[in-house]
Amino acid sequence: MLADKDRIFTNLYGHHDWRLDGARERGSWVGTKEFIDSGRDWITNEVKSSGLRGRGGAGFPTGLKWSFMPKQSDGRPHYLLVNADESEPGTCKDREILRHDPHHLIEGCLLACRAMDAHLAFIYVRGEFVRERQRLEEAVQEAYDAKLIGKDNIHGWDLDIIVHHGAGAYICGEETALMESLEGKKGQPRLKPPFPAGMGVYGNPTTVNNVESIAVVPEILRRSGAWFSSIGRPNNVGTKLFMVSGHVNKPATFEEALGESFKDIIEKHCGGIRGGWDNLLAVIPGGASCPVVKGEDMMDAIMDFDGMREKKSSFGTGGMIIMDKSTDIIKAIWRISSFFKHESCGQCTPCREGTGWMMRVMERMVQGRAQKREIDMLFEVTKQIEGHTICALGDAAAWPIQGLIRNFRPTIEARIEQYTYSSTSDGAVPSIAAE
Repeated sequence: MLADKDRIFTNLYGHHDWRLDGARERGSWVGTKEFIDSGRDWITNEVKSSGLRGRGGAGFPTGLKWSFMPKQSDGRPHYLLVNADESEPGTCKDREILRHDPHHLIEGCLLACRAMDAHLAFIYVRGEFVRERQRLEEAVQEAYDAKLIGKDNIHGWDLDIIVHHGAGAYICGEETALMESLEGKKGQPRLKPPFPAGMGVYGNPTTVNNVESIAVVPEILRRSGAWFSSIGRPNNVGTKLFMVSGHVNKPATFEEALGESFKDIIEKHCGGIRGGWDNLLAVIPGGASCPVVKGEDMMDAIMDFDGMREKKSSFGTGGMIIMDKSTDIIKAIWRISSFFKHESCGQCTPCREGTGWMMRVMERMVQGRAQKREIDMLFEVTKQIEGHTICALGDAAAWPIQGLIRNFRPTIEARIEQYTYSSTSDGAVPSIAAE
């Protein structure tokens, strides 16, 4: 378990002053000029050696991503784009950083921009995050006033930060749709290549990073990459903000080391499962787009990228959704299908048509108003959507249903049998759309 001395987000719950004075008391903005003076290669190599992987869901090595930025300028400016469009159901960590530790993020922007020769950073904030954006803007203004950022600042690296407020579209969390929205266009993903590092915001080289990925960088440089990489297990290192919602005794957001077991984390931070461990039905381990895992399979699960892959799911953002045996698991996955259908931008045919088709089949399966052969047909359709769209929303819509069929097929079949039996007697089955 993570020792208190190794915590990065020491004001996660807002018990202390979030402003600049409070942040400085907790160690922010210490040694920043020395890091800037050490140059872009030193910063990038330190982040590489730390083993930091992107905290936004994909888990791509952060230092490697930075190194894709052009080494020599061709005359175009370089940009950093921070993705604060935290729209994945079950994920609620970035908003705590924006509310309670914004100076971690601002200092991280400065250091990341030095590592990629950028003098402008955009922070794209989710549309629903009104108070979070206001607080971030206040913190950015504090940093300007103290000459920590801006032109001719005390660190010797000019940096402007623009906070941009989105309009509340899930698809804008995808990095290229984020850039389209930032430029004032419809939030639809771009075809890749070209990748953002070659042609990003306004056609200029851009790196897109998650809020947490950038916010941990100052502490990594202060304490060394070796310190960060000593936490966790190989390929899954460092501290991570976890979020637990659903049927636990104490839902929470907390910082913990990667590589801990699911059971230990839930016991320590969330007071166990509601009704006891025998009452655990299923877990979605990293946000709504991750395949659901059976409760018994999660008991010994290791909560990191490789651990969740072993369970045929994904670690994602670390946003765990816990479901006990009172849950209608088919209806829960139908609700997720409904969400992805609603949030599809409609650009790709498999996603535009497939998400609605899957949602309608799932609606019938909630009632049991289906045939058993349709289960395999539904699974086949998810495979036709997965991997056939411009962005990963098609995959995100397909995976929860795949997880449901893989792990809870007997439940679906029992529901169909129950409906068949009740319809041959005199039972009427209500529509879930009316609930």
